[in-house]
Amino acid sequence: MAVAVAGVLALLAALHAYWATGGRRGWRIALPESGGRPLIQPSARDCLVVALALACAAFVVAAQGFGTPGVVPALLLRAACFGVGAVLLVRAAGDRRYIGFLKRVRGTRFARLDTWLYSPLCLLLGLGALVVAVLGGRR
Repeated sequence: MAVAVAGVLALLAALHAYWATGGRRGWRIALPESGGRPLIQPSARDCLVVALALACAAFVVAAQGFGTPGVVPALLLRAACFGVGAVLLVRAAGDRRYIGFLKRVRGTRFARLDTWLYSPLCLLLGLGALVVAVLGGRR
């Protein structure tokens, strides 16, 4: 479980790093929109911050799943893994307007992708991170 969750988080970190360095493939479909225009225009720095957060989340899940004796205190690591799961579950639920399962705006390309891909992925990753937080390295 830890490999799958950490691996997907690492891939998402790489995608955001790609956007931070000027890549634009997939950029438009990843942004919530209204009236055919993106609601936000993330800067390169914004993308880099998200990439770093996702990379840290991947590390936390992997470390909780496989252990890092002496590197990070076990209690702190477990709490961080619960935090990763909680953040992802909150993202899956959404802002009650443009993102997540609870969104009201549903007719856009982003909204369709969010309903069928982004939010379910966040839900699965969040639940996976919680399982890793509870079970740790136990198989």
